[in-house]
Amino acid sequence: MTSKNNGLSAALVSNLQDVLSKRKGVVTDGSAEEPPSTSDVAANEEEEKESDDDSRPIVLVTSGDGIDSPGLVSLVEALVREGLYNVHVCAPQTDKSASSHSMTPGETISASSVNIKGATAFEVSGTPVDCISVGLSGALFAWSKPILVISGINQGSNCGHQIFYSGAVAAAREALISGVPSLSLSLNWKKDESQESDFKDAVGVCLPLINATIRDIEKGVFPKDCSLNIEIPTSPSSNKGFKVTKQSVWRKSPSWQAVSANRHPGAGNFMSNQQSLGAQLAQLGRDASAAGAARRFTTQKKSIVEIESVGVAGKTESRVKKYFRLEFVAKEQEHTDDDLDIKALEDGFVSCRYHAYLCYLESLRQTY
Repeated sequence: MTSKNNGLSAALVSNLQDVLSKRKGVVTDGSAEEPPSTSDVAANEEEEKESDDDSRPIVLVTSGDGIDSPGLVSLVEALVREGLYNVHVCAPQTDKSASSHSMTPGETISASSVNIKGATAFEVSGTPVDCISVGLSGALFAWSKPILVISGINQGSNCGHQIFYSGAVAAAREALISGVPSLSLSLNWKKDESQESDFKDAVGVCLPLINATIRDIEKGVFPKDCSLNIEIPTSPSSNKGFKVTKQSVWRKSPSWQAVSANRHPGAGNFMSNQQSLGAQLAQLGRDASAAGAARRFTTQKKSIVEIESVGVAGKTESRVKKYFRLEFVAKEQEHTDDDLDIKALEDGFVSCRYHAYLCYLESLRQTY
């Protein structure tokens, strides 16, 4: 555990070190810790079965990548398996990455129950922030409020200025605004290098922090005005430890690609996404309606010309419709400050950073 004068509470650091040492089979006096016997394991499992779910701390989990994303699935499975928490899930039906803090006012959204063993779960036809907002409202779950909101594990880093785009970080921020402590978790996914099994390794890295955070919340020492953002390196199982970092100005570069009129997104590539059948049928209906509306609009407006977008449109009396697709491209950059989140991540450390949103609002209030 790498620690400087970093803002993490001493209790959280102590708890984390204690949990990590026990995970390695070492106790505080230096002697080897004996593995639990089969009878002890069976007794513990029986106690968990007999425990009253309502007596356990409630944890609410969401994700910017959708309810079927491997990061969320791996995390929820691990939380349920531990048996320490009453796990609730409220996540988008589909991938809502880069949705930032967007919400869906004035429109009807659906919340459909989902069968996740050991958890109470709903998939929502809205954004990650919608999920947390409706989840904490009392309209969906019968509770006062959870002890902790966890958003993740997100596929892709949310270091630096990526937090302004991230739906996962925004969900944690919404919980913070609503007065509930929160964590956002992200895995530094790299194309052609990462694989889904990395999420299971990432869960093993995150669980000690989650447990230590909940212990601090129960003791009343976890900061109430901050959300904790945790970034996990590309190879979670071979990480070099935890490092408390500060936010960098790094971000992926937006790249807008011009595409031809017959390649704009439609029902064909929509079906390739991992979504429920109900969501697919609903989207097909919307696509059909949109296609009908487009045909009517084209019939009424003969002067509109759809062309392949190749540059700045020249002067013409006809209106021109162009199509573009956005992708975010990670560019290699040199980072010299070891305390920056992206530098720590690239060096193989787990980056822990407080997202002090409410502190920022308070500073603005005092300034103006």
